[in-house]
Amino acid sequence: MADHLSAEQGTRRGYAFAVMVAGASLVFCAILPWAGVEARSELIGGGVSNDIRGVDDTFGVLTLLAGLAALGFGVAGLLSRPRVAALAALPGALAALVLVLFVTDSAGIQDRVSIDLGRLLSVEPVIRFGWFAALASALAVIVLAVATLVRRQP
Repeated sequence: MADHLSAEQGTRRGYAFAVMVAGASLVFCAILPWAGVEARSELIGGGVSNDIRGVDDTFGVLTLLAGLAALGFGVAGLLSRPRVAALAALPGALAALVLVLFVTDSAGIQDRVSIDLGRLLSVEPVIRFGWFAALASALAVIVLAVATLVRRQP
């Protein structure tokens, strides 16, 4: 029975470590490009873009702080009780909400200029890979934090 409890504790510590890694990933994703404005012309066969990093926006700073909190809960769960890492679900959920608000906010990406003049010129807002990576990291934090609470059946 003691071996079972030790194995369960080790599994939970593994989840706490995974929460820590996902929180660090969320922090890293906050400095990646989240959105941009892209102008293309088929006439000249090229285009230009201007990217906006996550931390260039208030929502990105909030996501960075949520990632730091999740990282902290993961470290605390790794060093003390693994169930402490379950608290990382709160900043993970906050980060997911903030990421959705970044895209849907009325002063956000969809209000940027969007022009389509056929082959001559096309200017439109785009969502970059950093936003998707941040959303995946936030969801990973939530899932892994909840997984620290789940008990394995013998």
